[in-house]
Formats: sequence, structure tokens, C-alpha cells
Amino acid sequence: MNKGRITAILGPVVDVKFESGKLPKLYNALRIEHKARTESEVDINLTLEVALHLGDDTVRTVAMDSTDGLIRGIEAVDTGAPISVPV
Repeated sequence: MNKGRITAILGPVVDVKFESGKLPKLYNALRIEHKARTESEVDINLTLEVALHLGDDTVRTVAMDSTDGLIRGIEAVDTGAPISVPV
């Protein structure tokens, strides 16, 4: 499982840094599942789509839902596949 950490949040745009040489492919889905640890945090269940490789082992993604409550340092996991919708 390829894991990275959020480094920046700009509205629906989220930057995620991975270990050296382990960048996910463009259009791959990243999953964020974060349980609140304090009353000021909220549970987060979010999908991101990789849109751009920025360099320095960082990808720029677009969130598929609200980024409210998202903070730097939260773990994001590469699913290894693009977003898919059952039909």
C-alpha cells in the first residue's frame, strides 16, 4: 500500500507528498479515511484524484467532496486504480 501525507489544502485542491520514487499514476484515486480524535475534529471519508505531478515527490489532487475539516499531515492511500463507478 502506497501512503502519503497531505502537505497543502487550497479549496478542492490537495497536495500530497509520497516517499521518494513512489508517486501514484495520474488519474489514480487516493483515499482518506480519518477518524476524529478530538471534539474539534470531524470524521473524514474522502476520495482524491491525482491531477498533476509537482516534483519533490508531491502530487496535486482534486477532491471529489468537501475538504472541510481536512488538515495537513493526514494520511492518504493510493488505491492503485482510477476512480470507477459501477453501472
